[in-house]
Order: sequence, then structure tokens, then C-alpha cells
Amino acid sequence: MSHEQHANPRQNVTFDSASESGHAHGYLRVPGSGSGPGVIVVQEWWGLTDHVAGIVDRLAAEGFVALAPDLYGGRTTHDSEEAARFMTELPPERAARDLAGAVTHLLQRPETTSSTVGAVGFCMGGAFVLALAAQQGERVGAAVPWYGVPGPDTDFSGLRAAVLGHFGEEDSSVPLEAVRATEQRLREQAGVPARFEVYPAPHAFYNDERPNYRRESAELAWERTTAFLREHVR
Repeated sequence: MSHEQHANPRQNVTFDSASESGHAHGYLRVPGSGSGPGVIVVQEWWGLTDHVAGIVDRLAAEGFVALAPDLYGGRTTHDSEEAARFMTELPPERAARDLAGAVTHLLQRPETTSSTVGAVGFCMGGAFVLALAAQQGERVGAAVPWYGVPGPDTDFSGLRAAVLGHFGEEDSSVPLEAVRATEQRLREQAGVPARFEVYPAPHAFYNDERPNYRRESAELAWERTTAFLREHVR
């Protein structure tokens, strides 16, 4: 990555990556049972925040070996202009290359029982999840984007994952026209099951640290996500 590495107290694992340094950091949690299917968690544009770490913890409590790569090299922000700049410095294709190292690391860990990983991403991370699944092919068994889609020029022909998406009908930043167009291109280019759910909610409705949080929609989407991961990540 082009940016300087900063310390982030949530980082507890290091792995090889396509970044300039050749390695990356992230936050990993293993379930109490000691093993389980692997899931990558891709951050929002704010960075590897307490909220993202909380998602990793929650997935571990559900029985998954969960890893959130730190795509910003330790940086986090609460300022939307700064977050937009961080995101611009990390386009989906480059992020997918960096995330590939996290996929390899998770699949090689002895605690991981699955031969594929699930990928769950939020906002910016939702777009990155679909780009990652398209790059990684059969190594990603399930892709779950939350209120984020990549650009219309994204090539989904290499994607083999089952796809479940969560989107808000009140989301002005990710219009439903773009959501439905992405859903259609996934089916046409990849020929995979793609189900995009729409909720009576705004953008980022799962983030309970932000004013857009909608508990009922968030919990329904979470239940659907964990059931979907259990079905497709093996």
C-alpha cells in the first residue's frame, strides 16, 4: 500500500499480501470451539474501527473463524471527507489484490475447517467483496455485500460464489437502479445464485455507531447472513 503503516490496537495478526510492504495486518477471532468455517470481513470507509472488530467478534460467536484485514494500514477516521480520500486511494481492484492475501491466510490456518471462505463487506467493503469474489473464483463460497456495489465496468465472469446482498430502499448513495443492474449482471456474467434483499432503511443501517442504524432491518439481515454463510461456506 502507498500509505504509511500506523499502529492500530485492533491488529492481532500479520499475513502476506500484495501491498508494497509485502504484508498486511488484521483482526482475527476464532470461535470458542477452536475451529470453524472461514469468513473475511471487509471494512467500511472509516477503517478497521471498533464497529468492524465487533462484527468479527459476533461472527466468531456464531462459530466462524473471522478475519478483518486492515486495508488502511492502521488508519481510521470519523470524518467523511478523510474517509472518501482513504477510499479513493484504494480502488476495488487493488483492494481485492490485497484481500487475496487474507483469503490465503485464512484458508491455510489450522482452525479453518472450510475449503472456501465467505466474504462479508459493508459500504465500501460491499463493493470490495464482489470484486474479491470475482478475482478469487472458487476460493470464495459466499459473498455478502451490505449497501455497496462496484462500478458498472466490473467483470463478474470469474465469480463462483453464491451472492446475498443487503440494501436500503432509502439509500441515496446506492440507488436501487444500480443494485438491480448489478444483480442482473451477476446472473448474466457469472451464472450464480444472486439474491439482493431490500430493507426499509437508509445507507449503513447495520452500523450502530451511526445515526442511520435501524435495529429491525439490521438484525433481520444479520440472521439471513449467518444462515447463508453456514449453507455455502464449506
